[in-house]
Amino acid sequence: MGCGTSVATETQGKRVETDEAAKTPTPALTMKAAILIQGWYRRYMARLEMRRRYTWNIFQSIEYAGEQDQLQLSSFFSFMLDNFTQLNGNGPDLISQLLDPVVDPWLDRETCYDMIPVPESYTGPRLSFPLSVSDTNALLNAFKEQQSLHARYVLQLLYETKKLLKQMPNIIHLSTSYTEITICGDLHGRLDDLLLIFYKNGLPSAETPYVFNGDFVDRGKKSIEVVILLFAYLLLYPDYMHLNRGNHEDHIMNLRYGFTKEVMQKYKTHGREILQLFQDVFSLLPVATVIDGKILIVHGGISDQTDLDFLSSIERQKVKSALRFPRRSLEQLDIGQSCRQAKRMRSTDSSRPSSSHSRNKNQRSHNQRKRHCGLSRQDSAASSSSTSSSSSSSSSSLCSPRTPSCLSPRPSPSSPRMPYAINVLQVPFLDSLSSVPPPSPPQHEREWKQIVDILWSDPKTQEGCSPNTFRGGGCYFGPDVTQRLLLQHGLQLLIRSHECKQEGYELCHGGQVITIFSASNYYEEGSNRGAYIKVGRELVPRFYQYQVSRTTRKLTLTQRVRAAEGSALRALKEKLFAHRSELMAGFQQYDQNNTGSVSVSEWALVLESVLRLDLPWRTLRPHLAHLAADGSVEYQTCFEDMGPGTQMPQVTPNLAETLFRYRTDIEIIFNIIDKDHSGLISIEEFRHTWRLFSAHLGVDINDRAIDDLARSIDFNKDGSIDFTEFLEAFRVVHKLDNKDQQLNGKIDGEKYS
Repeated sequence: MGCGTSVATETQGKRVETDEAAKTPTPALTMKAAILIQGWYRRYMARLEMRRRYTWNIFQSIEYAGEQDQLQLSSFFSFMLDNFTQLNGNGPDLISQLLDPVVDPWLDRETCYDMIPVPESYTGPRLSFPLSVSDTNALLNAFKEQQSLHARYVLQLLYETKKLLKQMPNIIHLSTSYTEITICGDLHGRLDDLLLIFYKNGLPSAETPYVFNGDFVDRGKKSIEVVILLFAYLLLYPDYMHLNRGNHEDHIMNLRYGFTKEVMQKYKTHGREILQLFQDVFSLLPVATVIDGKILIVHGGISDQTDLDFLSSIERQKVKSALRFPRRSLEQLDIGQSCRQAKRMRSTDSSRPSSSHSRNKNQRSHNQRKRHCGLSRQDSAASSSSTSSSSSSSSSSLCSPRTPSCLSPRPSPSSPRMPYAINVLQVPFLDSLSSVPPPSPPQHEREWKQIVDILWSDPKTQEGCSPNTFRGGGCYFGPDVTQRLLLQHGLQLLIRSHECKQEGYELCHGGQVITIFSASNYYEEGSNRGAYIKVGRELVPRFYQYQVSRTTRKLTLTQRVRAAEGSALRALKEKLFAHRSELMAGFQQYDQNNTGSVSVSEWALVLESVLRLDLPWRTLRPHLAHLAADGSVEYQTCFEDMGPGTQMPQVTPNLAETLFRYRTDIEIIFNIIDKDHSGLISIEEFRHTWRLFSAHLGVDINDRAIDDLARSIDFNKDGSIDFTEFLEAFRVVHKLDNKDQQLNGKIDGEKYS
């Protein structure tokens, strides 16, 4: 019995040893597993980075397309104001108050703000001038508690800021002899970012001087609070707080991007007076800062025409808006010939999208001109591409806001690639032709070009200087342009802002150009970090990053990328919906048999030729359209997830699509007409809106259809239209907001399973 027990115990022990040996992996197996896990993780991170990058490209492309639209609209306004006395009886009257506003005589009084009573019930900060530290602290605490500053104090603060800025030069010179200088980029109405900078780096003072490099307002919901705080610290510490002008310190840009609307909502009684003063103050902001004679700080960039000496001498306050092109006459523009040519171009049929990418690019501006009589987005691209390749010289007249394309000179049909800029003039002399240089542009036009290039330009990796056709204004400047300007003025470094960067900053041109951007979460929660720079006596920039977030910290990297991706794809789908008829026409050019599908290459080509967003369409295809069984794209599925807002049976499909596409432009024109900002306009004003709008687009909109529409949306029949409700009906509604999340989860499961 004992022997039996002994045998059983021995057998059990051997089995345990065998199981343990089987469970212990060999070194080779362990290494193989580690390599497999590492490979999977690298593929996972690579795909995640790919998604992050195309999300970023979507956001930037749509943002710059909006800036192009604004340049077109403002250029059209400028031309109409300069050259026409009437537009169907009421043209320039509608826009003159915007572009050349008449100053209210009440505002001319130095102490007009004293006439505004502050009620005892007002619980916000009460400022006394000159400002003290207790005043700025009161402002900080009030804005943290969501309180507003009374209009009386806003006006007084703006008056004091205006007086101070009048004494300042165009270019501010600073020294790091005693302390470091902090440089911040775009804030765009993000009060939380500004407060976080002050918390991490310290409040402005003699020990903590600041340079804020423009774009304080627009896009964010707290623009008025941000700019009031900056102006308050400027008044408190004029030697240690410095503000450069950005391209959004511009009253025309403010119409599109929110600052005008924010002011009128928060200050309904005195909003117009506040906006007029902001217009004056913005035009008086310095345009550049130089630290120790070695670091140049401007908002946008430079061009090959930038001259800091000339920039120092101009009267910057005359450039109320960089979007307001200097006055031109009809004779200078040869309007008769160019308009006849534009009409001939519009009368021709649209050409089929080319199978060649290069041919497609050359046809873009031509096709765009056939659709609009207004300013074409890239009407200078065809000519500038030929000039920039042969010469590094560039002119702002090519790349900055100009007159409408149907009213500007075009090259003759026999020489389609002839550049618009004329380098020499052929004049008769003794029975022969002699080449002489063209006359120099007027002084005011040269000043305007300098300002536009400083506020709107972007760096590029290629040599030379070329029109910034992506934004529609300013120039692209290469490393040779940077090197030339730095050597010419004995500088070492150019610091600029103007572009959102995922890490909050970026170096280019061999480290000679730094982009700094201080608005975190600019496109979407978690989309980017903010950053600022500190520079000391050694002139070596040190970067500090941050991200304002109440929810992002709880999300994983994949969740953050997915949230930003979903937001970008929704915006892109709205673009598709707004251009539905053009896209369908392009698809049907390839789908001759009406199968409802085209090849992936044809699908991508049509999207790029119509939208001109320069996106990786093949990569985005799974998020935008379905594949058929044969691998072709079912193009109608691009629009299945979207629909219009409130259905209005009086609106024809073509008119509805026009409203969807140009909703922002219509709102801007309406805000110009709605002088009291009541949100209501009369039936007659509604008609004027459409006359101006149709002239901008160069399209015919049936007057009877507009009258029927106006009567149908006058719900209470009092002769007034609630334009806000009208516009709300023409927005894109996403039918399945959670479909992207489901698709993302499905794609992730397929890729990583």
